[in-house]
Amino acid sequence: MENRYILITGGAGFIGTNLALSYLEKDQPVHIFDNLSRPGVERNLAELLERYPGRVRFTQGDMRTESAVTEAVGSARAVYHLAAQVAVTTSLENPILDAETNLIGTLHLLEAIRNAPVRPTLLFTSTNKVYGCLKDVPLHERGMRYEPADPALAQSGIGEAQPLEFLSPYGCSKGSADQYVLDYARSYNMQACVFRMSCIYGPYQLGSEDQGWVAHFVRQAMKNEPITIYGDGKQVRDLLYVDDLIGAMHQAVDDPARSAGQAFNLGGAVENSASLLEVLSQIKALTGASLRIDWGAERLGDQRWYVANTSRLKAVFDWKPQVPIRQGLRKLIDWYSRHPELVGQSDMQVA
Repeated sequence: MENRYILITGGAGFIGTNLALSYLEKDQPVHIFDNLSRPGVERNLAELLERYPGRVRFTQGDMRTESAVTEAVGSARAVYHLAAQVAVTTSLENPILDAETNLIGTLHLLEAIRNAPVRPTLLFTSTNKVYGCLKDVPLHERGMRYEPADPALAQSGIGEAQPLEFLSPYGCSKGSADQYVLDYARSYNMQACVFRMSCIYGPYQLGSEDQGWVAHFVRQAMKNEPITIYGDGKQVRDLLYVDDLIGAMHQAVDDPARSAGQAFNLGGAVENSASLLEVLSQIKALTGASLRIDWGAERLGDQRWYVANTSRLKAVFDWKPQVPIRQGLRKLIDWYSRHPELVGQSDMQVA
């Protein structure tokens, strides 16, 4: 097993690229399985192949193709399942594609692992969207943000005991896959766990309005182009820098006896929570940009407040975020400054 690959489905994406680098830097070969459908990810793949020749195996494949998934699993000692349709808006436009990619694709992967002669460990990346819009959590406004009316909840965040409420096709497909992973772990004694992730950001993220909003805000600010806010901008999220996520991923996969069969809420927690308006204020201060904001209607099922309670992960692995928001934003801005072609303006200036 030590000579086998680390399989990363969706491995050419933002998180997948950072994860692949974390293994390649330790001379562990990786297998990137990706359909390259997301614009820009081919650049990430090209960089991995160029920097680590002979240690990166690439398969351009789709999770909906059972035979391709089975073949990829055959050479894996661990699997990180990141491949997904990731936008609520796309799921509303094409729910069949969403379900086939996120749910059926995950079932193909689970069956391949279940039937493998030597089963690899699996980590599945789920989403905070499985908790719906948290309509039963009373909120009030304080300054530029929403907060729970319950002070204890405001100081702890949403734990894994929160009832699931999928609400959108995307929530349904990811939430159903999330539950299948946990059920396979229990029913078939598979070493599999789930990370229900909040707002992850960092280098290699080519964010859009639909997914990766922190990077999208940064890029728009650096290009001096308008940023669209849907709703009033007081929606709160907990931000987690990608390096902190990668550290947690390694711990869960390296010690499957402690993680198997469990779901973990993962984000920056209360200490790294901020509203969209507060994040924009920090981006403005760090870039010196004059932000231009367009306002749109609040989106269906949007959570006005979501902060992950990460106490389960902390208890199992003694993990906690190390990179505060301002430092993480600075790192992301500096990375974009070194890659102006990704921002779309070669003569940009950063304060």
